[in-house]
Amino acid sequence: MTLNVMLLIGMVIMYACGVYMLLERSFTRMILAVMLVGNATNILIFLTSGSFGDAPIMGDGANPSTFSDPLPQAFILTAIVITFATTAFMLALLYRSWRLAHGDEVDDDDDSISLRDIDPEEDDEVFDEDESGDTEFGDGAEAAIKGARTKEELDAKNGGDV
Repeated sequence: MTLNVMLLIGMVIMYACGVYMLLERSFTRMILAVMLVGNATNILIFLTSGSFGDAPIMGDGANPSTFSDPLPQAFILTAIVITFATTAFMLALLYRSWRLAHGDEVDDDDDSISLRDIDPEEDDEVFDEDESGDTEFGDGAEAAIKGARTKEELDAKNGGDV
């Protein structure tokens, strides 16, 4: 199997540009980055698909050892559909954002900003079973369905054999 070096270099550049653009604050650039990463993923699947061969159609005198693998083609088609759907959804979000705020800048969420200053050592919670009380799976659990019999009632009815 020979690897096309130009496709490999193109794929690496597309991934690098896509990741760089995902770090921007502009929603339009994020959409373009998702498209770049999606296309780079298609090239990656194409490059890892192996050697090329005949179409995998059984006919008279067909030799299965010369067929190309159809699975990477299915993966690429699936990746194209997923990238298209994600891009369409993000474009709808961009349109809605532009209509409401007249901008495509992504702002920080106040809750996310407040998480930056939390000390992980102070925030550790310790689970204490004594304070938790009874759960639906505990010994004193009530039946989920009214009128359902408990295990003890079934044992008494069946004479201990379940």
